[in-house]
Parts: sequence; C-alpha cells; structure tokens
Amino acid sequence: MPTRSVPANHPQRYLLNNEVHARPCTALYAPERTTHLALMMTAEQRAQEREALADLCERYIQPPPAPGADHFVSDLGPFRLRWEQHGEFSTYTFYLHGPFSDPFAEAALQVVPVDWLQALPGQLIVGVHAAIMHSDEEKGVDLDAISPLFSDNTLIGSEVSGGAAQVFTDFRIHADGFSRILIHDRRLRSRQLGRLLQRMFEIEVYRMMALLTFPIARRLILQLNDADQRLLCITTAMSQPGSNEAQLLDDLITLAAEIEHSQSSTQFRLSASQAYFRLVGLRINELREKRIQGIQTFAEFMDRRLEPAMNTCASVERRQTMLSKRITRASQLLRTRVEITLERQNQSLLESMDRRAKLQLRLQETVEGLSVAAITYYLVSLIGYLAKAGKAAGLPIKPELVVGISIPVVALLIVAGVRYIRRLVKKGQKPVA
Repeated sequence: MPTRSVPANHPQRYLLNNEVHARPCTALYAPERTTHLALMMTAEQRAQEREALADLCERYIQPPPAPGADHFVSDLGPFRLRWEQHGEFSTYTFYLHGPFSDPFAEAALQVVPVDWLQALPGQLIVGVHAAIMHSDEEKGVDLDAISPLFSDNTLIGSEVSGGAAQVFTDFRIHADGFSRILIHDRRLRSRQLGRLLQRMFEIEVYRMMALLTFPIARRLILQLNDADQRLLCITTAMSQPGSNEAQLLDDLITLAAEIEHSQSSTQFRLSASQAYFRLVGLRINELREKRIQGIQTFAEFMDRRLEPAMNTCASVERRQTMLSKRITRASQLLRTRVEITLERQNQSLLESMDRRAKLQLRLQETVEGLSVAAITYYLVSLIGYLAKAGKAAGLPIKPELVVGISIPVVALLIVAGVRYIRRLVKKGQKPVA
C-alpha cells in the first residue's frame, strides 16, 4: 500500500534509529573458546589500529572495517573476530568453536597470527580466556572438579539468567598472563549466550578501568593531607593580629594554584572511575544472579573488594572539591581583610591630608595678611614720596598727614582686591589684571 507524502527526513533520522541496534551480541553455541583483549589506545594508535585490522583481513581475504566504523565482526576462517572501539580503549574478541577436553589448555588466541598480535598498537589492560561448555541441568557443577582450572584460587560464581547457566571465575591473572571465565550452559539460546559472555567481558574490563584511578587516589590522599595542613596554618595565622597579610595571600594563591592543577589533571580520571563502577553494577544486575552454595556471587565480591576502592576515589574527589572551596573562602576573607586595612589606611591618609589642608589655609591666610601689610607699606611709602614732592613744589600739604590718612584707605583697598581675586579663583575664572 503506497504511503502518503510526508515531510523530508531529518538528516540523522536513520543514523539515530540504527544506533540502538549497533553492536549486536554474537550468537554462540557451546562448546566455544574465546579470548578477549582490551587495549588502551592513544589518538595516534587508533589510526595504526585500523591499519592492523585491514592487514589481518587481507591475510584471510576478507573485507576490512568500513572507514569511520567503531565496531567490526568477521569470520576469518580459522577463527571469528569481533572488534569494538570505545572512548579510552579498544577490545578484540577471538572465537573458536569446537570440542575441547581442557577448557584452558589451548586458548582461542593460539590460532591468531603471532606476528600480527605482537604488532598490535596499545597497551594490554585486560586479557581473558573464556570457555563455554554444555552442562546437565539436573546435575550441579562439581566445584572441587573445576577448582584446579583456576589454580585452586577462591572461586566466584553464580547461577545466572534465571538458572539457565552457571558462570565461574577467580578475577586473577594466571601464569599465562590471562584471567579465566568458565560458563556452563544449561538451556541458553545462542543470542542469550552471546550477551552473557559479553557482560562477563564488560564486567572485567570496566572493573579494571575503574581501578585505574585507585593508585592516583592514594597518591592524592597524601597531597590533600599536606594541603589541608597548610591551609590550617594559613587560616590560623589570619586570626592572629599583626600577621603579614601580603605573605598569607601569596601562600593562599600558591596553594590554590596547586589544588587547581591537581583537579585539572585528575578530574577526568576520578569521574571516569565512578562511571565505570556504575557500569559494573549494571552488568552484574543484568546477570540475575542466584547463589551457588559455598562461593561468593559477583555482586558480593564487588561489594567487598571493588566498592571500598571506588569509595576511596569518590572521597578523594569530594575532598579536592571541598578543599578548593575552603581555599576560595579563605582567600575571600583575607582579601576582605586587606581591603578593610587599605580603607583604614586611606581614611587616615585623607584625615592627614585634611589637617594639612587646614594648616595650609591658615598659613595662606597669614601670608595674605603679611602681604597686605607689605603692599600697604610700599604704597603708602610711594604716597609719602609724592606728598613730599608736592610740598617741595609749593603745594600747601603736609606729607605726614597725607601718609596717615592714606594708610587705612590703601589697606582697605588691598584687602578688597585680595578677596576679589580669591573669589575668582574659587569660581575658576581668570582674575583681571
């Protein structure tokens, strides 16, 4: 039936729809042996990784991964390959179907070309051998029989998927450099079995990726203890009178820079550890575990062994954040104290300047009084000379009388002139000469 005309598709409609179907689990049938590798990759090594995959596919005359693909599945003949690229690491899973007598005597990795494996870029963070066997649903697994497969280490395991399978491991790296996982399949369908194995591999990988942060957290604990003590000394000195505020501020700035550098260099790793730890918990919940009498379940093992380390990492992250906030508050308090001290000094300086201005005004008034007297003296002297000259010329005047009368007149005129000039100066006008 033809569909009605609809608006144009969003450019990412199909891409987003297909995303939830990306990386489907591999269908598996017991008996099966697999090897799972997780390699830490740098940006440069990611390009080399694609070249290595193309080289492997070329050896077995198979098409390589598509450009830009982040996962790839191929049947290369002697073995099957599943490759996935993640944010910090890449995983390689090699599958080998067929009967075997000893689950871990010969690994699936042994059929992979040795020279190709040695040329793979990256650093190995996880290597796991897994074996899948048929199991009688009525009979339980003999723990004493499978214990030697794990070098008699403490077993961790449970019934999973509603009792449809049993999974065992010891979470240890054995003499061959690989961990081991044993799955007894009772009645799982092929896709269920593939999902179960994928979950077990992811638990191991995410557990190791989460623990990458633990050595960093232990080192940071010592640094945070030292920084906490230094901050205590600074805040104690701040509360004491007469402390060198400039030196305390320099110390605070140095401490703040150190904590900021520590946060910048470790924040991603600390946050990533919590994300990986949550993924471990999710994958374990998806197993739907049932206890096997006498051994720990995966959830119990993680609660006792992994969670304390993750709590330490989370505690360090919180301490870093809280210490940064405390340093910020101490800096603000010290800056406020410095500002108050500066304001007091400025106030004292202004009061001193005001006193000096008043003294200068009084001195100016004194100088003005002396100036009036001096100018009056000189002007009256000139008037006296003029009066004497007039008398000598025969005018009927008395010089002494003229001088005496002119003194107050001249003085008043000079005082009035000085005040006029002062008013003009205050108004910002230029006095008229």
